Amino acid sequence: MRYIETFREGLHISDVYLCKNKQIALTKAGKEYGNLILQDKTGTIDAKIWDLNSPGVGNFETMDYVYIDADVTMFQNSNQLNVKRVRKAEESEYIPGDYLPVSSKNIGEMYEELTRFIKSIRTPYYRKLAESFFVEDKAFAKAFQFHSAAKSVHHGFVGGLLEHTLSVVKLCDYYAGYYPLINRDLLLTAAMFHDLGKTKELSVFPENDYTDDGQLLGHIIIGTEMVSERIRTIPDFPVKAATELKHCILAHHGELEYGSPKKPALLEALALNFADNTDAKMETMIEVLKGAGDNNGWLGFNRLLETNVRKTSET
Repeated sequence: MRYIETFREGLHISDVYLCKNKQIALTKAGKEYGNLILQDKTGTIDAKIWDLNSPGVGNFETMDYVYIDADVTMFQNSNQLNVKRVRKAEESEYIPGDYLPVSSKNIGEMYEELTRFIKSIRTPYYRKLAESFFVEDKAFAKAFQFHSAAKSVHHGFVGGLLEHTLSVVKLCDYYAGYYPLINRDLLLTAAMFHDLGKTKELSVFPENDYTDDGQLLGHIIIGTEMVSERIRTIPDFPVKAATELKHCILAHHGELEYGSPKKPALLEALALNFADNTDAKMETMIEVLKGAGDNNGWLGFNRLLETNVRKTSET
């Protein structure tokens, strides 16, 4: 199959893709058109069906695999598909694994590295808590490795939650070595748990969409509740340590307007916020640049980065 990351303006595409979203919208003239998001394991692309009454446009819904005939065009510095024909694909026409975006890093190796960090935690109750999730709870461990870290903003792929969490843990480990006042065990445990709630905030692939709990509560509250429930199963877990750990999770977005119920009041909570923000924004920029292909010009305004971006010039 021809993967989305290889699309270039002017190409004609005849292949199967996963329809992640389908909406009927109106042009400025009041004419209905189809607004789609198509996906394979290399990414997503916007697609338009300008003539919904064409005999080549069949019936299909969101999360169907669809066979399309389309032309690649350019809109606002990004590839887009102009769909001429589309129909629901037969099961024999696609392999589901081709449509799940997956981390470019080895998931098993990343998980082993994460568990090595757990072994480095010296405080018994923090280590026991981490082991209860990542080592002893096999169902959780499997789900955590398969999950994404976001619907679309950053690390929105299989293994994304693990990749992001490990990156945040490694940044926090560096902070703890550079700033001696930091409680390393608290910070690393909080880093491992900061996005725990995303295992319940987002549904599994291929949907990778917000659940009811995700919409109503959000991953920060969900994760804090998950940690609170598990702490109650560990005898003599210090109350103050539990409160400080939960504060780090609650404050990891840094600002109230960014979804944090609390602003960082502990040194470890501040360090976690910086590490989380650093990895999220670096990955966002990397994904934008990779998605640009051969385009070395300005790529347009990015909402998360709040700026227009482009690739660095080669020297």
